[in-house]
Amino acid sequence: MNLSNISILKTYKNKIFIWFFAFSVILTAFYFGIDKKVILFVTFLLTIFTEIFSGVSVLLAAIPVIGPMIIKIVSIPVFWILNALGTLISGLAIKKGYGTELAKGRIMTLALLIGMIIGYIIGNLIPL
Repeated sequence: MNLSNISILKTYKNKIFIWFFAFSVILTAFYFGIDKKVILFVTFLLTIFTEIFSGVSVLLAAIPVIGPMIIKIVSIPVFWILNALGTLISGLAIKKGYGTELAKGRIMTLALLIGMIIGYIIGNLIPL
């Protein structure tokens, strides 16, 4: 393996990981007997919406002064919706009796978020 191949692997390591993850999700869906047409349709929809959202975001972010503000205004409600979905699913899980597992997951999430905040603060305090 020459140097150019190694740099390509370093450059695209996150995308390679995402591809392997997506491939494993599709294989898992096949394993559990989900219809091929459903898997294809869901994959196609996710791909189309991702491409549209990223393309529009890039175009909006290219506007000099107000572009980044528009992106922030659009992306913050997406996180609110994800948070609301997590809360609803948590409520359903508690109702079905999965309270202890849910509490463990919430504790792990909180620990991860605290670690990210501490890392961000330390990263900004220590100059490179």
